[in-house]
Amino acid sequence: MNDKIILGIDPGTNIMGYGIIFAKGTKISLIKMGILKLNAKKNQLEKLQDIYETVSQLIMEYTPHEMAIESPFFGKNVQSMLKLGRAQGVSIAAALTHNVPVFEYAPKKVKMAIVGKGAASKEQVAAMLCHIIDNFHQENIPTMDASDAVAIAYCHYLQNSPKIKQKESSSWANFLAKNPDRIVK
Repeated sequence: MNDKIILGIDPGTNIMGYGIIFAKGTKISLIKMGILKLNAKKNQLEKLQDIYETVSQLIMEYTPHEMAIESPFFGKNVQSMLKLGRAQGVSIAAALTHNVPVFEYAPKKVKMAIVGKGAASKEQVAAMLCHIIDNFHQENIPTMDASDAVAIAYCHYLQNSPKIKQKESSSWANFLAKNPDRIVK
């Protein structure tokens, strides 16, 4: 994988998280993370317009090579799922309008990639990112939505990294043996 900027999006209609990472070989650095607060707006269409404009602005400012977004998940509240699907859709439309390829990842896949278990808490994911990504510090996280967006971007990096894809690197023991600098003492 060549040097790459990846935009991660944790879609939402109350709070949307975003995270931008830079991958230079196996070194990952945080460029920016933040949130878009939408809960003050009552009109759904205005929220969708803000999401579209924010994602477009991030793309124009940071020129990511790819965008990773959390994929839809099934829930009991149909209205919530519909609203989330719309937020995902306008985020994807903004990326495609700017010719940025889009990749979707299920929440459990992201957690599995970062922590090693799909049922990990948001706090566990954020704590692990502190050890993996340069410039990522828990005290700088505005909300877990921003942290989740960084995790989505990092998951995308892992899914497309030839070094990580190798069969011999599939266990934690092999990963730690090859990456002693990632062990926290």
